[in-house]
Amino acid sequence: MNSRLRSSLLAPVLAVVFAAVLCAIALLASGANPAEALGVMIGQVGEGQVAVDIVNSTAIYMLAALAAAIGFQMNLLNIGIEGQYRVGALVAAIVGSAIVLPPVLHWLVILVVAAAAGAAWATLPAILKVTRGVHEVLSTIMMNAIAFGLAAYLIRRDQFGILIGNNVSTEPLPESAQVPGIELGDRGTVFGLVFLAVVAAAVYGVVMNRTRFGFELKASGLSPTAAAAGGVNAKKMIVVSLLVSGAVAGLVGMPEILGRDHAYTLNFASGYGFAGIGIALLGRNHPVGIAFGALLWAFLEKAKGALDNVGVPREIATIMQGAIVLSVVVAYEIVKRMELAAEQRRVGQATGTAVEPEGAAK
Repeated sequence: MNSRLRSSLLAPVLAVVFAAVLCAIALLASGANPAEALGVMIGQVGEGQVAVDIVNSTAIYMLAALAAAIGFQMNLLNIGIEGQYRVGALVAAIVGSAIVLPPVLHWLVILVVAAAAGAAWATLPAILKVTRGVHEVLSTIMMNAIAFGLAAYLIRRDQFGILIGNNVSTEPLPESAQVPGIELGDRGTVFGLVFLAVVAAAVYGVVMNRTRFGFELKASGLSPTAAAAGGVNAKKMIVVSLLVSGAVAGLVGMPEILGRDHAYTLNFASGYGFAGIGIALLGRNHPVGIAFGALLWAFLEKAKGALDNVGVPREIATIMQGAIVLSVVVAYEIVKRMELAAEQRRVGQATGTAVEPEGAAK
């Protein structure tokens, strides 16, 4: 086994070991038997609509993680996904309910509106970043707060909201805007826009690994100075990456809006944006890794109810999610430093000089 293959396998193996140990400690600390808890978590998948709910949630988490990964490729932390997908969902629901078009065209128009709204919400942080040097974390956090306030205002009954039962929502989408799902009887209905996440992941993978744009984006993220020397406009790439990240974020709420709720409501789901950041880290910004990370995240989200039913605090599942992300980050950093030390030793042996690894004890 060559060193390259060994290194590629070592990081995920270490991550699995670290995650298993941390999760076991969390379960033992709560007074639960780790093996029994794992059995309960796995057993829930075959009950009722759990499996379908996991698939639906996986698609939503994938879109959020792809939005985060686009920013990560440019070395940007787009905290604003939470606000961008909320604004995208709200604007798309308002516009979608106000027009009537043939079914497929109606879907496409709503998706374009959602993406445009998400990108528009990322525009100000992008401009502040390249013109005034304002860190994107600060500006996007502020935009999240504004997005929540704006959504609360626009859904008022004297604006675009209506009272349906005990809930306030936008006007329901007409039937031509509702994307049909895959009916599985008592097992539930798979969102029709699950395939949107798959397509988005495929496009992301191709663009990042097979196109000049993807190369320039990653090069600018690794070293803006070197990229500029090669003729790449780093500031332009910052703006483009944040706008594209915002556009993808705007699509996060679409599977639920078009496939189930058919309106933006007061209790519209929150937290997808922050989860997407963790999943992008978990998947190492790779489309396949993101897909598996989103599936694992969705599985653990559904496991909260199963653990609660057997007396294990549901917060343990949240701790496990954090432990897994932390394990992946730590494991890959350890392997990265090991590879750097090994490379320095090889250079020292080849040149006949002693090269001390960075960070080594003196």
